[in-house]
Amino acid sequence: MDDDNNTTNVLKDKEKKKTFTSAPVSKKKKGFKGKKKQQKMFKPKPKQTNIEQDEIKSLEERTAKLAEVNWEEVESFDKLPLSKKTRLGLREHKFKVPTKIQRQSLILSLRGVDVVAAAKTGSGKTLAFVIPMLELLYIRKWTNVDGLGAIILTPVRELAYQIFSVLNKVGKKHEFSAGLIIGGKDLKYEWSLVHNCNILVCTPGRLLQHMTENPDFDTDNVQMLILDEADQCLSMGFADTMNYILEGLPQERQTLLFSATQTRDVKDLVRAGCQNPVFCSAHENSKTTTPKGLKESYVVCEVHDKFQFLWSFIKYHKKHKILVFFATCKQVQYMYHIFCKLQLGLTVLALHGGMHQLRRMAMYDDFCAKKFAVLFATDVAARGLDIPAVDWVLQVDCPEDVTTYVHRAGRTARYANSGQSLLVLSPSEETAMVSKLTAKNIPIEKIEVDPNRIHTIHIKVEVILSKYNNLKEEAVRAFKAYLKNIALMKDKKVFDVTSINLNVFARSLGLGVTPRIRFLEKKLKQKFGSDKATTNKPLQPQKPTLTTLNFSAGDSDDEDDDGDDFLSTAKDQKKYLNDLHADTDTTTTIHEQPVKAKEKMITKAAVAKKLLKKNLQINTRIVFDDEGELVLDPTKQQVSQAARQMTAEEVDGGINIDQLKVIMREEDHIDKKLHAEKAKLNKIKRKEKAKKKKEEEEEEDMVEEDEESEDDALQTIIDELPDPDKVFGSSDEDEEEGGEEEDGDSERGEEDEDSNSERGEEDEDSDSETDEEEVTSEDEGSNTEKAESSDKTKVSGKRQARQRAREVKRARLAQTNDLQTLPVDEQEQLALFLLRGRT
Repeated sequence: MDDDNNTTNVLKDKEKKKTFTSAPVSKKKKGFKGKKKQQKMFKPKPKQTNIEQDEIKSLEERTAKLAEVNWEEVESFDKLPLSKKTRLGLREHKFKVPTKIQRQSLILSLRGVDVVAAAKTGSGKTLAFVIPMLELLYIRKWTNVDGLGAIILTPVRELAYQIFSVLNKVGKKHEFSAGLIIGGKDLKYEWSLVHNCNILVCTPGRLLQHMTENPDFDTDNVQMLILDEADQCLSMGFADTMNYILEGLPQERQTLLFSATQTRDVKDLVRAGCQNPVFCSAHENSKTTTPKGLKESYVVCEVHDKFQFLWSFIKYHKKHKILVFFATCKQVQYMYHIFCKLQLGLTVLALHGGMHQLRRMAMYDDFCAKKFAVLFATDVAARGLDIPAVDWVLQVDCPEDVTTYVHRAGRTARYANSGQSLLVLSPSEETAMVSKLTAKNIPIEKIEVDPNRIHTIHIKVEVILSKYNNLKEEAVRAFKAYLKNIALMKDKKVFDVTSINLNVFARSLGLGVTPRIRFLEKKLKQKFGSDKATTNKPLQPQKPTLTTLNFSAGDSDDEDDDGDDFLSTAKDQKKYLNDLHADTDTTTTIHEQPVKAKEKMITKAAVAKKLLKKNLQINTRIVFDDEGELVLDPTKQQVSQAARQMTAEEVDGGINIDQLKVIMREEDHIDKKLHAEKAKLNKIKRKEKAKKKKEEEEEEDMVEEDEESEDDALQTIIDELPDPDKVFGSSDEDEEEGGEEEDGDSERGEEDEDSNSERGEEDEDSDSETDEEEVTSEDEGSNTEKAESSDKTKVSGKRQARQRAREVKRARLAQTNDLQTLPVDEQEQLALFLLRGRT
C-alpha cells in the first residue's frame, strides 16, 4: 500500500509540473529543418491595472458599509477598508492594532467626511490622518500628471519632519511622490521639484512663499487638507498666513483637523473650510486630560534658586533621559553653554528657534538616539514630537497657559509607556497656576525637595564667567529676556515681575552686577509710586541665604543612586521632619545672621560734591625747600603774587574780572621767563651734541691715517722687488707666454680694449692707458664724493680732501701695480719666484 501511495504522489507532482511548464519539444530528426511551435499550457497573467480596478471597487463597496460599523469592534487594521499597499506598509513597521482615536477617526475620514479630532498626547494621531490621505489618492488613481493632491500643515518644523518620516514608512509601497517643505532648507532646490509632488508636508510660512512666488506651483487640484496641531495653526500667530493659504485652496476638498487641545470655535472651523464637520474626541469622558501613565507633580522654588535646583536635579538623575523647558531662546543658549563648561558628566543638547535648521535636526536626532541625555528646549519641542523613552519632563519656567503645560508634559508617557513631569513654580505663581490645572482635570501633586541635596553652584559660575566674556554677555541677555517674557504675559494673576528679587536672581546666574532693566523701572514706579524707598523695596533680599561651596557633593556616578531621595511628597516630608524632631541629639541648628539692608550706592559725582563743599583739594603735593618756604610748580599752579593774595582772601561769591586780568598778566610774564630758560638749556644741549660729534669725527680720521701709513709701507716693499725680466732675461717662448698673460691681465683690467701686439707695444699702450684711467678714476672718485656728501651733510672740508687723495692713490696703485689684479694664489707664487731669484 505504501508503494502505491508513493507512485500516485509522484504522478501528481509530475502533473503539477506540467501545468506550470511548457509542452515537451520533439527531438530534431536528421534531414528535418526548422522547429515545431511550442504550445503554452498556462493562462496569461491579468494586467496590474485590472487588479487595481477590482481592488478599488471592493474598497468603495466596503467604505459604503462603514456607517454601520461600530468603532469599538475594530480590533485590527485588516478589518478596515484599506488597500493592500497600505496594509503592507503597516505590517512592516508593526502597526497592527489601531488606537482609540484611530478607530473613531478612520471610520469617518475614510468615508470622505470632514473630521475635527482631539486626543491625548501620544495617542497616535499621525497615523489617523496619514492613512485616509493615502487611501483617498489611491482610490482616485492619482499620478504625477495630476499634480498636488494633499497638503499636511503643521506649525513646527521638527513635527513636519516627524510626519514625513511616518509617511515614508506607511506609504512605502505606494507610488506617490512626497515632499518636505520647511523653513531653513534650500529654497532653490524645492523650487524646481515642488510642482511634481503629490503630497506636501509643510509649515505655513514656506507654503505661502511657494504659493505667492513660485509660478509652477499649483494648488487647484488639492483633494485633502490636514492641519496637525490645528489650534496653534489657527491661532493669532499664524492667522494672516493661514487666511492667505486657505483662500488659495479649492473649496471642494476634505479637511481633517487634529490636536491634543482641539478648538471648537465655529469661526475657526469655517475659516479652515470644514463643511458639516464631525467632532471626534477619544478621551472626552476620561477623568484626566493627560495620559494615564504620566505622573505629574510640582515644586515651589524661588526664581533665584532655580539654577541650583536644576543642577542638583540633573546631578541625581544622570541615568535618565531628561527634557528641560525654558521660556526663551536666550535662556536655552546660556544654560547649554554654561552646563557644557561645568562638565556635568552627561550629554547636554539644546533646541530652540534661533538655531539653524540643520543644527536643529541634528540635535533632535541626537537626543532621540541617546539613552541618557539632557535637552534644553523652548516650546518649539512642546508640540507633537515623538521622542522615545523620555523619563522626565522638567518645566523650569512656568508655561503660558494650561494647553502649553499639556503639550510640554505630553513629551513623556507616549502611547502605553510611563513617565514623570515636574513643574517648577515660584511662590507668586503657585496658587493661581495650580487652581487652573486642577480645573482642567490635571492631577498634579506638590513635592518637597530635600534641602540637604541642594548644592550651590553660582560661585563656580562666577569663576567661569570671569574667564569667558561671551558667556557673561549671554547671561545678561538671558536675564533680560526672562524678565521681559514675564512682563509681557497676559495672565497677571500668575506672572508678576515685581515679585522677583533682581539682585539675587542676577547673582544666581553668575553676574556680579545687576543689569539695568528700564521697562521694569517704570513698572516699579507705577506700582510703588515715586518714593525711592518703595521703588527699591523688591530689590532688597527677601530671605537670608547661606552660601556654601561643595565641589564634590552630588558628583558620584554610582548606578545604584537613582535620585529617589532627591524629591519626596508632602507626606514623606512630614515624616522626615517628625524624625528630625524626635532625634534632638543628632540634629544641628544653623543660626541665620540677619542681613543688613543694602546701602545706597555712592557715585563719583556725589563724592566730588562733598569735596567741593569742604573745599578740599585732592591729589596735591606740597614741597618745601631747605629754608622751609613753599615751593610752587609753575606748570601746575599759579605762582604770581596776585594769585596768592586772591586764594588767601575769602571770596563770598561771583567772579572779579579785573583781579583775574592782573593775575593773567603776571602769569604771562612768569611763563615767558620759563620759556626763555628752556630755550637756553636747549641751546646748550645742542652745542654739547655738536662737540661730541666733532670729537668722534677726529677719532675716525686718526684711525684712517694709521691705515694709510700701513698701506704705504706695504707698497714700498712691493716696489723694491726686482723686475724678473731684467734678472732672468726673456726668450721667444717666454715673450709669447708673457704676451698671452699680459693680454689676460689687460682683458681683466680693461674690458673695452683688446690687444694682440708684442710686449713692448703693450707696455707703451698700458702707460698711455694708465694716464687716461687716472683721469677717469678721478672723475669717478669725484662722483662718489658727491654722493657721499649728499648723504653726510655735515662733513668738514679737510676730511673731504683726505678722502679724495686716498681714493686717487688707491686708483694709481691699482693701475701701476699688476700684482693687485692677480688672484691671491698667483700673487703668492710670484712673490716666491722673485725671492728665489733675488737670493
